[in-house]
Amino acid sequence: MYEKVSMSHPDKVADRIAGALVDLAYKKSENPKIAVEVLIGHGVCNVIVESSVLIIDPEVREIVKRITGYNMKLFLINVDQDIHLAANQSGKVRCGDNGIFKGVPVTMEEKYLAGIARGIYADYPTDGKYIVDYDAEKHTGRLIICQSHAKTSDLKEMFPHAEVNPLGDWTGGLDVDSGATNRKLGSDMAQSVTGGGLFGKDLSKADVSVNIYAFLKAQETGKPVELCCAIGDETVDGKPYSEIVDIAKAYIERLGGFEKFAEWGLVR
Repeated sequence: MYEKVSMSHPDKVADRIAGALVDLAYKKSENPKIAVEVLIGHGVCNVIVESSVLIIDPEVREIVKRITGYNMKLFLINVDQDIHLAANQSGKVRCGDNGIFKGVPVTMEEKYLAGIARGIYADYPTDGKYIVDYDAEKHTGRLIICQSHAKTSDLKEMFPHAEVNPLGDWTGGLDVDSGATNRKLGSDMAQSVTGGGLFGKDLSKADVSVNIYAFLKAQETGKPVELCCAIGDETVDGKPYSEIVDIAKAYIERLGGFEKFAEWGLVR
């Protein structure tokens, strides 16, 4: 059983804005420290940035307009990173947070639904939500497709065995719903969901780097991976934390940056 949402779902819009702000921080500094929270909807965008680099109002406005297409009322809180946390990272690459992390091999069911989500989005780049619940032993299950700004009849022709827009045609997005960062981790991580959010943070944060590392290791080994760390740790899973960060950095760079990472998460 798995749920996927499109990159225009309000929660994913919030993730993408947060990711774009992290990309911006990396343009301003080689190793910035940043944590971003976004709450958006109904013409308003609230952004809190805790960072070692200055992110100014016009920069945030440009990102919000580019991603949403709207001139929204912006409320920006921009504060320096805590000096004690900054000192923790001074001199060496150390784990930037406490956490427990899990990586699980992606199932065929999850790959199947992720492919459907991306395929539908190519034709309908709007808010969408999709669920698959398939019993491999009985060869039975449900495929549920809810796609805004699309004719139910058209989607039913494309997916005749699916439950399409059960209540009929609908309008989604930021005009009728709100979004917040890291609220759709089930969509982004599937069974690898842990307590830490993937988006809006720099690579020093274990929520980003250790989650990515555990996920990639699970895909490589075909086995579940469970890890924990404490803020300040210099090794994780027997590796220098700097190596964990480098692995996550290479993954983010292959995708095209933090904003691109936020579009579909780890299960792509």
